Amino acid sequence: MPTFERRSLTGEAAAVHDAYAPDALVLDVGRDFETLPPAVAEDLGLLADALDPATYPQEWLPDDAPAALVRYAGSDFTIGLPSDGTVLWTRQTVPPTVLVKFRARGTPEAFLEFLLAEAFVQLSLDVPESFFPFFGDRYPDLDRAVDSGPVDTYQVAAALFDAWVGLHTREVFADWADDYPGLFDTWDDAGDRLAGRLTDLASEVARGKTSFAAATEYACSAVKHGLDLPAPFGALDTTAYREYGADYAVRWAEKTFEQLNDA
Repeated sequence: MPTFERRSLTGEAAAVHDAYAPDALVLDVGRDFETLPPAVAEDLGLLADALDPATYPQEWLPDDAPAALVRYAGSDFTIGLPSDGTVLWTRQTVPPTVLVKFRARGTPEAFLEFLLAEAFVQLSLDVPESFFPFFGDRYPDLDRAVDSGPVDTYQVAAALFDAWVGLHTREVFADWADDYPGLFDTWDDAGDRLAGRLTDLASEVARGKTSFAAATEYACSAVKHGLDLPAPFGALDTTAYREYGADYAVRWAEKTFEQLNDA
């Protein structure tokens, strides 16, 4: 099949597309990827009206930033980061594009439809495309706060961004019971699957069974479901975080890792 192929939408996913992101292209990708290289990304120009590549200041990158993040920030037209998951969206095309990775072929259809609906909602909320522009010039500060290597900083940054976006999207999902009951049930079920492990998360970290970065990722994924989070993650489920964004996240990381280092 071609690298990109228009995806047909049906049922509730189609209805959410029309309600939240009616102009967005939805494409299946004929290969799996973490970051689309420039030569492949530029093929989107055959389907989109225009391309609008994003670049970011090199000053936002710590000296030891992962190669994928360096490429993403640079002048070459790249789309996606390794933390993006099965479905991602970009505003580097006109109109915006939602991309379904090749790995989606193993995803249950109901959950894949929710991932698509989630992308449409995020596009409607005008949130940043990834954690990197969300943190911006605060990313080096986050790197210093985490202080356990560039991979952990990357993982924590992606998780914190996921939580911040979840603070915006969950009120939308929670209101879907009548209009999109199938998608609501999938969102609700995903929350139930996360809830069981949250109570043991702090003890898993204390026993060395789970790294703090992995625990942050898990806890932050629960924010979109409005679940009760253990300390220190409960401080991320606040109106203050929703309002102050990256500044709040960096301060949370500074305080949290200071306490971890003192323990």
